[in-house]
Amino acid sequence: MSIENLKAAVRNIPNFPIEGVQFKDITTLFQSPEYLKEMSDILYEKYKDKGITKVVGIESRGFFLGPTLAIRLGAGFVPIRKPGKLPYGVIEEKYTKEYGEDAVQIHEDALNENDVVVIHDDLLATGGTMIAAYKLVKKMGVKNIYIDFLIELEDLKGREAFTEDMIVDSLIKFHI
Repeated sequence: MSIENLKAAVRNIPNFPIEGVQFKDITTLFQSPEYLKEMSDILYEKYKDKGITKVVGIESRGFFLGPTLAIRLGAGFVPIRKPGKLPYGVIEEKYTKEYGEDAVQIHEDALNENDVVVIHDDLLATGGTMIAAYKLVKKMGVKNIYIDFLIELEDLKGREAFTEDMIVDSLIKFHI
């Protein structure tokens, strides 16, 4: 199997969630045990020698592969969620989206200075949510941070939102 096979399996949904948007539906990748294993294997190979101690998944589609990757790496899994969803003390990072302000939160004791983290999410479009997640994780003083996406929409130039010192990777790249 190859990245091209995975890419071909992503379903395009025109005009969802609004008119003019070409939605990349990744549920097709998760319905197939072969695709799921391939994605898991690729991510594991990418991060197995990086000393990862925690995989951080961004709500909600970062929860799909994040725990699987954590198990394979022998690491813990930490969720980043929208406000009001985590039951313990949290720290928060606010960010601006094209239609207003939003925020992400993490438990205040989820990470520490000994952690090496990979932050995983499904899609890089404009990068806003991941930048906020990165700032949140960085506030916790971890040793190193890797950023990983399942899909990158290259034409939206979300990668430009990251600085040179940020280690960003994506599995499948689309031109829209």
